[in-house]
Amino acid sequence: MESPEHKEILYSSMMHAPVQTVPIRAAVARHFDWVMLSHRWESKELLLHDVQGKPVYDLDPVGTTAMLQTFCQIARDAGHHWAWSDTCCIDQNNNVELQRSVNSMFVWYRQSALTIVYLSDVPPSVQSGALANSAWNTRGWTVQEFLAPNTILFYRKDWTPYLNDRSPNHKDSVVIMKELEDSTDIDAQALAAFRPAFYRKDPISQRPLSQPQGVMKELEDSTGIDAQALAAFRPGMKDVREKLQWASTRATTLQEDIAYSLFGIFGVHLPVIYGETKQNALGRLLQEIVAQSGDITALDWVGKSSEFNSCLPAEISSYKPLPCTPPPLSEDRIQTLVSSLQDAAVEEQALMLYTRLDHLSAPRFDHRRLHLPCITFPVTEIRRRRGQDRELCFTYDVKADSLHNLLITTEYKLIQFSPARPTRQTFLLIRPWNRDDLELPDFADDAQDMVESMPESPLDDSLGWYPGDDEPVDTEPHSRELRLIARLGQPFGALLLAQQRGGEYKRIALDNNIIAQVKDMASVRDMMDVRTLEIL
Repeated sequence: MESPEHKEILYSSMMHAPVQTVPIRAAVARHFDWVMLSHRWESKELLLHDVQGKPVYDLDPVGTTAMLQTFCQIARDAGHHWAWSDTCCIDQNNNVELQRSVNSMFVWYRQSALTIVYLSDVPPSVQSGALANSAWNTRGWTVQEFLAPNTILFYRKDWTPYLNDRSPNHKDSVVIMKELEDSTDIDAQALAAFRPAFYRKDPISQRPLSQPQGVMKELEDSTGIDAQALAAFRPGMKDVREKLQWASTRATTLQEDIAYSLFGIFGVHLPVIYGETKQNALGRLLQEIVAQSGDITALDWVGKSSEFNSCLPAEISSYKPLPCTPPPLSEDRIQTLVSSLQDAAVEEQALMLYTRLDHLSAPRFDHRRLHLPCITFPVTEIRRRRGQDRELCFTYDVKADSLHNLLITTEYKLIQFSPARPTRQTFLLIRPWNRDDLELPDFADDAQDMVESMPESPLDDSLGWYPGDDEPVDTEPHSRELRLIARLGQPFGALLLAQQRGGEYKRIALDNNIIAQVKDMASVRDMMDVRTLEIL
């Protein structure tokens, strides 16, 4: 009420004078903006009942109280009237408020005027590298607390700016961004590429196959989240596995929080049920991601299967970078393969397969059962190798129809069989169906890109621009179908399934991902076993 803006509004209303709405609206917005605090929780944090109804500066300045007082002082000195800290601004005993807060947290950080990160274990005058080694950088909740805000500042233990960088936004700092990127253990082009990072590495050196230019090259040569994503993150269902990978090395005090802390990153709203198991919380999140996006990269993991569903992992750590990953096909290589496939019989079969795959429904969950569209390859033989088994793992030679022979390692003891000694249980190697391989346009993305790039007068002939002008056109008959066959003939990540008594399947978890390949790319009929399997 003491502000000039309030006095101007009051005077204008009393004098019936016109109010300058735009400046007043901006002033009101500035008055009610807020500053968020991000920090690693200590053993004794102030809760709501510790501060409610009390002037924060009158509290005994010891421990985390002193941290809260300094945080408020910095926010006030920066011209802000409101400060928010999750420890004392959420009523932990109110389930309704807790539910709303967990699902709204990302938006609150996103809409904040400033987010302050307090690094309590980073001493003064420290050199570059301390941020990457801070405990703050190992916690689950801090992923969204950094990605969501537009403006962020890092402070050391003595509340001086990290690296003495006194710029208004540390997201603009190349040095700080590079340090964070290097420490996240995430492939460099994770978000920018809009596809799994492991398809972008050389299989031998594990280096990215394509590199950006200029200053960004230095950033993206490292193993962290690419700098553009760090500075301008957008929540949603794109790049599912990369986002899961970000959390793969993080930890939370409460086991369920490792899933809850990702709600905002994926833009989902789910019930918060403290007391459920970690596997159930992660399973519910992954189920929602698959249901909304149809993205099957959430199935790309190695480790132990979840009790929620065998196609999902028991631990978020299973989303660390995969040890063996096939490289992508270059456009030149695709064109070469397409040329080699131009045969009337192959083209006819390719059209049949393309049509069959095009009619598959998206993957979905129903009461924890995954209905997964896939191309299947029946396993014809499993033989255990002698003398190469570790203490708790077994190594097997595996043969499947139309695939090159495979070597797999697992802690599970598989039923051994061969043509001479068959088994009643059916085993399958499957290729989960990725609809992107059909090269169909993503209309939602195209519409968004169109809105962002559309000129002011799109119907003006002088501009030479019309919707759809930039879309690729197939100039050769069956080009799209043959391009599909070229991709299906390359190495791919396969899943091993075992049929259960009720006809459903379960995934057999392995220590390494399975890289399979068809024997003859031109033999399209070997890839015609297309089904939707029910997986427990």
